[in-house]
Amino acid sequence: MLTPIIVFGIPLDFILFGLTLLGVALFHHHTLAVALSGLAAIVVYKLLFTGFAKFGTGVAGLAHHMQHDWVGLANLFLLLMGFALLSRHFEESRIPDEMPAVLPDDWKGPLSLLVIVFVLSAFLDNIAAALIGGTVARHVFRGRVHIGYLAAIVAASNAGGAGSVVGDTTTTMMWIDGISPFSVLEAYIAAVAAMLVFAVPASLQQHRFSPIVKDAPSGLNIDWMRVAVVAAILLAALTANVTANLKFPAVLDALPVLGLAVWFAILITAALRRPDWSVMRETLKGTIFLLALVTAASMMPVERLPAASWPTALGLGFVSAVFDNIPLTALALKQGGYDWGHLAYAVGFGGSMVWFGSSAGVAVSNMYPEAKSVVRWITQGWPIIVAYVVGFFVMLACVGWHPDAPH
Repeated sequence: MLTPIIVFGIPLDFILFGLTLLGVALFHHHTLAVALSGLAAIVVYKLLFTGFAKFGTGVAGLAHHMQHDWVGLANLFLLLMGFALLSRHFEESRIPDEMPAVLPDDWKGPLSLLVIVFVLSAFLDNIAAALIGGTVARHVFRGRVHIGYLAAIVAASNAGGAGSVVGDTTTTMMWIDGISPFSVLEAYIAAVAAMLVFAVPASLQQHRFSPIVKDAPSGLNIDWMRVAVVAAILLAALTANVTANLKFPAVLDALPVLGLAVWFAILITAALRRPDWSVMRETLKGTIFLLALVTAASMMPVERLPAASWPTALGLGFVSAVFDNIPLTALALKQGGYDWGHLAYAVGFGGSMVWFGSSAGVAVSNMYPEAKSVVRWITQGWPIIVAYVVGFFVMLACVGWHPDAPH
């Protein structure tokens, strides 16, 4: 291992990563270039000075590091790209055009849509739930969606997945590690409390910005074949997730099972309805951006988290807004001593506070590029930060802190 550079007591790795995040926040029109430049700087530094922790030094160390992380990165790539096609299938099915006839035509309309996203995310991947919500919003609000409401869609999808072992990658990781689904289920106490805090202000924001369309267009013909294609893709993802976890958990470490299942369903159903491949170009940029940040985060020299406690879990939620929650969850599982319901809520919902803090946020921002502003996301989506803290303490008051035995 080579000698790391320390600046004012901080390893240079973290300084480079922090500068990358700052660059993303300040230059939101050039996020991809900033993320790739930051990743390149971190890789060069580690090649020359520190190596790659347990994976060794030099190019061999980098290769071993990427070999270790490739499954997670491939899954993320396949899901973000695949669910972008799914959302376009859903849009072209004409169901979003029918939603004004279903949703209330005042502020309770956007509120109802957030609840739908929350419920969907309990069973589907939160990326898919967020994209479905974003697609419906584009239609029922005439294409004018408030950034605070976009943040709320992402928050609803992350909250809905926080208590379900099939609703979020982090909770699935806990399930694979042997954590009971019922331990994770407690996270819904915090998630529901958080929804009660942010959903109403966000819905009122949206209603003032652009009220819901009062009437659905006349003469709509729902493309039920596209609806069937959407259902088939979602069913493939859900079936692959549950089956692999229950029957073949070892395969999840060797192959990107969920992503492959989604793309298998997309290609099989292409004979029924052709996907709109034109969405791939813009989606690819956002996907590479997130993969660059996730890869950079995985290279940080974080070998152990602070001692497990409820303040640590609360803090991890804020950290997950800017630092990928997958390695945070992996470290927490290795360390043990956490109340898994609290941790599931913290790392699952905490990423909603910044647009690139979760894969659902990046997916929605690919659909709405104007959301790629940290300042606007935080200032207009401020109820989410308040909701995160309130939800955490409501859960703490209701069920207390019941940690697992530390490893």
